[in-house]
Amino acid sequence: MRSATKNNINKTIRVHNKSNTPDFLVLQKQKMIQKCIEIESKLPSFLSDFFLFLKSSVATSTRLAYLEDIYFFCLYLIKETHKTDAESPSHISLDTFKTITAKDINFFLGQYCSRYIIEGEHSFKVIENHQRSLARKKSSLSVMFKNLFRDDLIPRNITDGFNPIQLPKPQPDAIKRLEIDEVVKLLDIVENGDLLTDKEKNYWKKTKYRDRAILVLFLTYGLRLNELQQLNISSFNFNRGEFKLYRKRGKESLMPINYSCEEVIKEYIYYERVADENISAEHQDALFLSLQKRRMTIRAIRNMVKKYTALILGTSSRNGYSPHKLRATAATALIQQGFSIFDVQNLMDHDNVATTQLYAAHKKDAKRELVKNFEWVDSEK
Repeated sequence: MRSATKNNINKTIRVHNKSNTPDFLVLQKQKMIQKCIEIESKLPSFLSDFFLFLKSSVATSTRLAYLEDIYFFCLYLIKETHKTDAESPSHISLDTFKTITAKDINFFLGQYCSRYIIEGEHSFKVIENHQRSLARKKSSLSVMFKNLFRDDLIPRNITDGFNPIQLPKPQPDAIKRLEIDEVVKLLDIVENGDLLTDKEKNYWKKTKYRDRAILVLFLTYGLRLNELQQLNISSFNFNRGEFKLYRKRGKESLMPINYSCEEVIKEYIYYERVADENISAEHQDALFLSLQKRRMTIRAIRNMVKKYTALILGTSSRNGYSPHKLRATAATALIQQGFSIFDVQNLMDHDNVATTQLYAAHKKDAKRELVKNFEWVDSEK
């Protein structure tokens, strides 16, 4: 069965879709599922029940991340320890897993994963993981070892002995966002091409309506990068004044569309977007297209946002703000205009209102006014 699965990995995928989910999203998910199957075929067979658990219990992206972490751990056992004589992860025995202790995992996470070296043919690559990466690896291994213990494959639950990984608490003052006047300047640059080089202006003339529509959507709704990249022409119903989003974990959400967003999208479609007959069937429904007449990639959208925000910030494109910073800009601006924190939470699709509260706490002007009107020393002396 495994060999048959591996032989099918590179075959062309055709979508026969009877759901409301767009074909390209079905295709994206299927590609992730194929990656999961490929990794599973390289892991020990006694993890088969655990694979079923992941398939039915977590999102596909989480499933893939867990499997990648576990495969990395198995490679570590082979290359860096004396726990096994196996030549590949698939040949690691259950007896080897029975000998693994919490101390072994703590060493793997705290000592090895924090910084390790990958040797290439002509160079060495140093990999350094931050706390969030280590926490995810710990979560992947915890879920796996708990599952093995639950299924009586290992004699004890070693996860109780895993060392905690302290994650830095997000600080409101550390939230990076654009100020209102910077947003105005940003949209002016996209509309007029100011501050762009002659070479950049040649490109801007072909994409200015598209780029402005992208930025306005980010700044109005605080969309995630994936959510914007996945927008289709058919996502929008201008007669009903709404559009459909596909959010985290496959949730569908209907969003009202305001005048500004409707105008910039229509201008892009009417004045700049190429006609459908000139676009391949695969990309005809995609809202935002590259100059190659294909759906814009996540990387292309991120680079575009960084390029324009860098001009506002007076820095290099590499240090410009990411789309996530525009999400923070939208959340902060809405709260500062007096909208309910719970309404903003719903618009932003935050799982926890505590996340939204971080933006409510980020009020530099309020802090300035507080200390300005609370003087202990008489300034007229």
